[in-house]
Amino acid sequence: MLSKEQIEFVKKQLLSQIDSLPESQRSSMKEQIESMSDQELEEFLIKNNLIKVGENQNNSNTSGGGCTFCLLVSGTLPSNKIAENEKAIAILEINPISKGHVIIIPKEHVNSKELKPKSLESFTKEISESIKPKLKAEKIEIIPSELFGHIILNLIPLYNKETLDLDAKRYKASEKELSESKSLLELKHTENKESEKEIEQGKKKNIKTAKVKKEKSSESKTKKKVLEIKKPEKEDLSHLPKAPRRIP
Repeated sequence: MLSKEQIEFVKKQLLSQIDSLPESQRSSMKEQIESMSDQELEEFLIKNNLIKVGENQNNSNTSGGGCTFCLLVSGTLPSNKIAENEKAIAILEINPISKGHVIIIPKEHVNSKELKPKSLESFTKEISESIKPKLKAEKIEIIPSELFGHIILNLIPLYNKETLDLDAKRYKASEKELSESKSLLELKHTENKESEKEIEQGKKKNIKTAKVKKEKSSESKTKKKVLEIKKPEKEDLSHLPKAPRRIP
């Protein structure tokens, strides 16, 4: 059973996605969703496979029970995910402040006091440095916020030296914009990057070790050749006159 806050969150998601539909469909669907009771909306979500029934919300080391962000982490609620590692996911904000607005959600249900600042530092830096040139943004503003007792990081692209904060005006991103942004910003194989890095470091170490062994072997052979004493060849004396035989 979804909580009241989760129902409201899902409603906003659905209504933002409806904006991309033709006007003839948009009006009727919007009216239908807004008129649904909480139970009717949940049944609608289950029937259309928009939430996964019976999936443990806490399967990502969370303890947030009714936390919407935990549902996004577990995949129970759909999202436009662009990156993931062992500690967090990065998804597109469906009601962004600016185009390409990304939120980073820790997989563990933690608030601002419980979060270790360095735990998301490298992931946040990687996402920020990746999306900035792709969006041709002048700067990526990183602003933390907290909802449902779960801290998140907002990565907000700035384009014209404007000053934006979380109170700035938002807009509903169309399905087309979200799809295009996801294709543009998605990082491939982020989750395995650390293990790939370790493998690469291992390969370099093995190559270096093999090179050192080869150099030592070559040096040993050179020393052996230098120290080796060649036996002189026996001189041919057959051309010399024989000594006269002594007569007693």
